[in-house]
Amino acid sequence: MKILIIEDDENIVSFLKRGFKEAGYITESSTSGEEGEYLALVNKYDIIILDWMLPHKSGIDIIQTLREKKIKTPILFLTAKDTLENKIVGFRRGADDYLTKPFAYKELLVRMEAIYRRTLLNSTKNIIEIKNIQIDLNAKIMKKDGKKISLSQKEYELLIFLIKNKNSMVSNSMIESQLWNNEEFINSNVIQVTIYNLRKKIGKSLITNFRGLGYKIDT
Repeated sequence: MKILIIEDDENIVSFLKRGFKEAGYITESSTSGEEGEYLALVNKYDIIILDWMLPHKSGIDIIQTLREKKIKTPILFLTAKDTLENKIVGFRRGADDYLTKPFAYKELLVRMEAIYRRTLLNSTKNIIEIKNIQIDLNAKIMKKDGKKISLSQKEYELLIFLIKNKNSMVSNSMIESQLWNNEEFINSNVIQVTIYNLRKKIGKSLITNFRGLGYKIDT
């Protein structure tokens, strides 16, 4: 997951970047409203963490600009503005979630991951085709060489996650965080077993295994 943080408190930015790095995510940041808006307009992110009160341009103005320009990147407001009226304005301008300061990092992470999972499973592109694989996202049906292949829920979610990050290696920690929501594993090999079963069904050549590091789908 690639995250843009637009926040003028450098301590919060540093804290979030350390946490996101440990979770295996890529982050960019800006402490200026104008610069943050520019980054959000010209680059592609999976989620934006946005403060309301920023120098040069407020978060509420930024979100309005992005939505007017049809930028659909999910946005989570992280702000000290905690009244019900503020929250209503934020959601009406196009926020996907709203968390007030002070905040718990674990709650922020869970909210982000929930937004990202919804984004993965609600892609505007209904049909995905990679090599000999075709996936109907609406019906959640996968076909290989035109023949329907049955996948478990986790196998399906993992395949979609790898496709979303195609041509980039996805680490084990990223998979764990996204698909198992930081649950405590009873079986420490659950990711490897899921990958093994998935490769048996769709073909070993589609998923590259970087032993001990992660996995990648090339297109």
